[in-house]
Amino acid sequence: MVKFASCQYAFELFEDFSAYAAHLEGLVVEAVERGSELLLLPEYSAIALTGWLEEAERGDLHKSIAAIQPLIPRWLELCETLARLHAVWFCPGSAPVLDPDGNYRNRAYLFGPQGLVGHQDKIIMTRFEREKWFLAAGVEGLRHFDTPFGRLGILICYDNEFPMLARKLAEDGVDLVLAPSCTDTEAGYYRVRIGAQARALENQMAVLVSPTAGFAPWSPAVDENFGRAALYVPADYGMPASGIFAESEALTTQTSVWLTGEIDLQKVATLRREGQVALYRDWPEQFI
Repeated sequence: MVKFASCQYAFELFEDFSAYAAHLEGLVVEAVERGSELLLLPEYSAIALTGWLEEAERGDLHKSIAAIQPLIPRWLELCETLARLHAVWFCPGSAPVLDPDGNYRNRAYLFGPQGLVGHQDKIIMTRFEREKWFLAAGVEGLRHFDTPFGRLGILICYDNEFPMLARKLAEDGVDLVLAPSCTDTEAGYYRVRIGAQARALENQMAVLVSPTAGFAPWSPAVDENFGRAALYVPADYGMPASGIFAESEALTTQTSVWLTGEIDLQKVATLRREGQVALYRDWPEQFI
């Protein structure tokens, strides 16, 4: 059983670190006070760090991510402190990180009560990331993370639209996929939603989505955002017939909102053996 909290995250302009730190701590405390033990923030949540750059710098797509590189270690330290302090599992979303090979990669981190557990890079870049932002694909492959409530994997936004990535995680025994996302159109939101629901159906697993929301005109990277926080599951015994276990109400908002709930991941995993259908088992039969 895991008590989850997925944030429909609205970017706010914080012009110094203390204001941002208070904001992030307040969000975590709110989720913890609801009993949550697994917290998820969206893709590119670290773009909030550009708030305390000079206006011309934060308004430039390429200069902004270069300028926040010295701030990322401080952000990670804050996230780790919050995870340790509140004894939670915390994926604070992702950041564009400059690697030693000179490439920026979209990297999501996972912290546990004992500190940093690991990270997962986005595998497949969108056109915007590839052609306008010049971010590179992850080269370290897919990872999984063992927790007291089940095995986790991370697929960042667009990666949820590619079946073989989730299948690899399923074959590695992953029970729950964390899906931090950032979509700037309603169509983008629906693509991620359809992908996440399909991955939950195909692999008889759960997928937890945390999206960005609202408008941040001060940032060319995340100026417009649409999405709903949600937990998707197989449409099968003991689960909602729609496959939607929980979902936030609005498509966008100017304030950050937590979607919280509780799910027994073992009941989801049992469907692979005892479900009405056996999608996970029968997967190989489609390759004729």
